[in-house]
Amino acid sequence: MTTVSSATSSSAQSGAANSSSGLIANYELFLTILTTQIQNQDPLDPLDSAEYTNQLVQYSNVEQSIKQNQNLEDIIATLQSSQSLSYVSYVGNEVTADASTTTLTGSQASWSYDITEEASGSFEIRNSSGAVVYSGDIELDAGSGTFNWDGRTDSGQQAVDGLYTISFDMKDANSRPETVRTTVSGIVDRVDWSSGEAVLKVGDQDFPVSSVTAVSRPS
Repeated sequence: MTTVSSATSSSAQSGAANSSSGLIANYELFLTILTTQIQNQDPLDPLDSAEYTNQLVQYSNVEQSIKQNQNLEDIIATLQSSQSLSYVSYVGNEVTADASTTTLTGSQASWSYDITEEASGSFEIRNSSGAVVYSGDIELDAGSGTFNWDGRTDSGQQAVDGLYTISFDMKDANSRPETVRTTVSGIVDRVDWSSGEAVLKVGDQDFPVSSVTAVSRPS
């Protein structure tokens, strides 16, 4: 089932509604006071009608501004809704995203990586609790590749299925640190918009749309 949640448009619209209701209440109060002043003014020293007009114009300008804001908020809400619907196209497709966490399933987990220079160093794989379950030394050639893990831990046991995060500590031939960029892939199950940003749900993993680097039909 595909779900797309949104929590932004309603809050924006409620802000304009509150401003509008507050203006109406204040405007009615102003008219009551103004009418009372006119009824009880000193005929020999009448109140300045130009000042009345000026205040009315100011209230009118504020009212117009709130109406313009309401129109803009309606437009923004419509655009957000259209954008949310566009993310539905991700569902059922395979995405590749910048991430270091992937899912171990059936003794198989893999990370794609990219490194600028040939480097050597070490790696660690941690479970969802942050504990290191597998580590070792490694050498990586410059360019792209895939790191595969069969789920075996340092103690020789088989790790349970779940989320695991990999990290690298690498240096090039001149002992300068080298960054390893990792990406993971998976089929999108649903889209969640409740945080205000579209988040793609791939199994137990969350991929912000901003982290997605490629989208393709599953093979």
